[in-house]
Amino acid sequence: MRTDKHELLRSLPAVDDLLRLTAESGVAQVVCLTDAIRQVTGKLREEILSGERTQIPDSGAIIKEAVSLAREYNLRSVVNATGIILHTNLGRAVLAKKAAEHVRDVAENYSNLEYRLNDGGRGSRYALVEELLCRLTGCESALVVNNNAAAVLLMLTALCQDTEVIVSRGELVEIGGSFRVPDVMRQGGAILREVGATNKTRASDYENAIIPGVTGGLLKVHTSNFKIIGFTEEASLTELANIGEKHDIPVLYDLGSGLLLDILPGEPGIQEAVRAGADIIAFSGDKLLGGPQSGILAGRKKYIDKLKAHPLNRALRIDKLTLAALEATLKLYTDSATAMREIPVLEMLSVSQDKLREKADTLFEILAPVLGSAFTAEVAEMEGQVGGGSAPGQILPSWGVSIHPHIMSAAKLEECLRLSAVPIIARIKKDRLLLDVRTIREEQFAIVAGAFDAVK
Repeated sequence: MRTDKHELLRSLPAVDDLLRLTAESGVAQVVCLTDAIRQVTGKLREEILSGERTQIPDSGAIIKEAVSLAREYNLRSVVNATGIILHTNLGRAVLAKKAAEHVRDVAENYSNLEYRLNDGGRGSRYALVEELLCRLTGCESALVVNNNAAAVLLMLTALCQDTEVIVSRGELVEIGGSFRVPDVMRQGGAILREVGATNKTRASDYENAIIPGVTGGLLKVHTSNFKIIGFTEEASLTELANIGEKHDIPVLYDLGSGLLLDILPGEPGIQEAVRAGADIIAFSGDKLLGGPQSGILAGRKKYIDKLKAHPLNRALRIDKLTLAALEATLKLYTDSATAMREIPVLEMLSVSQDKLREKADTLFEILAPVLGSAFTAEVAEMEGQVGGGSAPGQILPSWGVSIHPHIMSAAKLEECLRLSAVPIIARIKKDRLLLDVRTIREEQFAIVAGAFDAVK
């Protein structure tokens, strides 16, 4: 056996020989072709050593696979079959079609990014979405940067540098990538002043910690990625706003998730925060709002103007493509029925159980002829999540297709689907592969069926 493996390894074509053959066939100029050839031959070598491969494909087949691999983009679209709507690893919110179309139009042409069409003068890119944000949230002014962490960093740097910022001990959260609120505060030059206990912080804790000339802000953080239950208490935003007004200290609210429509019980809305009196609210554009990655700052004009004028704002500003996607998304919100229908995040959150069951039945009917005797499949109830650090612990009842493979393990099936021409990302539970239809568009059902057909 060791001799057979040795002979197979010796018969693998050398990378240089394969590159010479590609030059003769006219495909040598394909970008990253050398790396792709190395990747294909490296995989063949691993398969030989593991005993999975007993013969070597000819040079033409190796070159064809390498060319195909080299021509693929690293960033690719996938089918999200996990049931997690805001899947951080899969790019969070899916843009509305109108947003994607607007991005393409702006990308393929010049635009009035910083040019006023009415008088031909220099314009501000922020004005393109500021009016919409003010109209939708009720705030006086708004600013957009490249993500919510940047938004929090900017407001702390511009308003609270070298001063104390009072925050509840129970709100010193860590978000994705080991990024912690105290770290952001430190980077912004603010001095952290913790008050209260992990489970209980009262309004009086904030007020008692204020030192005139030393305290620069009151910070409230929405703990969007975890919940404390049981013996708890927190100061309301209205209470903090009253304290801030009394002492002339800005009240800053890291809302995070960015909910514009009241569709998730228990999840705070942006308009509600504005009405409560927060001076600046920071939230994400690519979570519950359903737009592109961005950090939105909405609040009182006197504070937002300071953020706009700060040098850090230049480093954190968003580009024309993000602006285009955000503008188109916000315009859909001007009619709530349109937003619920056309913004994918909102549609997935609000879809009825009857509709999900109907989708699951349709997917099953499409898959059944393809699966044959190699798999056992059934329509089944499932549990999804909002994801993206939003609505922690809230389960979304759903429907989908549960598949038990007979020709391989569920883990191997998951791998095959993940490595298919259009990757299918699914979950495994109790040796069954689950396809949750909440996050699969109906036009993607044929792609899923094609992937299963290729597996057989």
